Amino acid sequence: MEAVEPFLFNLFMDPDIIDFPLAFLARRPLATLISSRRSQKVQNNYKMIGGKSPILESTRLQANALNDRLTRQGIQAHIFIAMRYWHPMTEEVVLEIQNGGFEQIILIPLYPHFSQATTGSSFNEWNREAKRLGLNLPTRFVCCYPNHPLFVEALVENINTSLASFKGVPSKNIDLVFSAHGVPVSYIQNGDPYQLHIEETVRRVVALGTWNSPHTLCFQSKVGPMQWLKPSLIETVERLAHEKRNYMLIIPIAFVTDHIETLHEINIDVRKHAITLGIQQFELMTALNDHPKFIACLADLIEQQLTQPMECSTCEALWRENNERPQPKKCPQYKLY
Repeated sequence: MEAVEPFLFNLFMDPDIIDFPLAFLARRPLATLISSRRSQKVQNNYKMIGGKSPILESTRLQANALNDRLTRQGIQAHIFIAMRYWHPMTEEVVLEIQNGGFEQIILIPLYPHFSQATTGSSFNEWNREAKRLGLNLPTRFVCCYPNHPLFVEALVENINTSLASFKGVPSKNIDLVFSAHGVPVSYIQNGDPYQLHIEETVRRVVALGTWNSPHTLCFQSKVGPMQWLKPSLIETVERLAHEKRNYMLIIPIAFVTDHIETLHEINIDVRKHAITLGIQQFELMTALNDHPKFIACLADLIEQQLTQPMECSTCEALWRENNERPQPKKCPQYKLY
């Protein structure tokens, strides 16, 4: 519990999160104000899911499974975990690597979908700390993997497992609600490819799953007064309830571990609201966590970087297929991160 307020402070000190003209003057007092005001409510939320975040433990399971997978593939590597806003912080990992006699670095985000607020922020922080501490090793970046076949297959398998919870309910009566963490609309307008990536994953998953269930995409976790991507998860649940759609499976499409956004926001807050609206069965798909196919996906991305490193072309390809969106400009493909 004592880590909640400093975690929030670090979050709102991020220049990729709080960015406006002369933000460098206001960022620290703003982060102090927001973190102090929000900490008690957020602490209460964590108490409701066991008194802490499970994300580090889940990420360690992923790291151990990835290490085992790489070893079986004959790849000798040391897996480090660098968290963005709490320990182990990027600075700590840079120092470990600096003292470890390593030859090269591959940065692989646990965000399948690139956004300036997630992968972009993490890459920026890595570059800042590496420069500050004098770490000078060849470094390769995995940009994103929204349509990697193994990532998609892992999601389909988890969805099928969750659908088995609907005993005796015809599949056409079950709504598949894909929920992704939202971002401000201004990010997309300025060339962030995040929405393109999310939509691509949903398309691939639905095509592979071949379910006889309607599906919809929505967004969650809005913070602040800015306009964010819509529809929201709450709005979607309310609409479906109004249409007398009584069975829904929430699929956290952008989260690869279960944590506060899935365990509390969806499984407690949104579930409670859905039940008051008369929803008869509300299920949450478990995040991928250390699903073997997801781990195989990460291992494949690493092997690709070792054998045939290349710049990511995902954003450009998706934009050409969906060019009603602003052309992406914020991913490593465009050299801005």
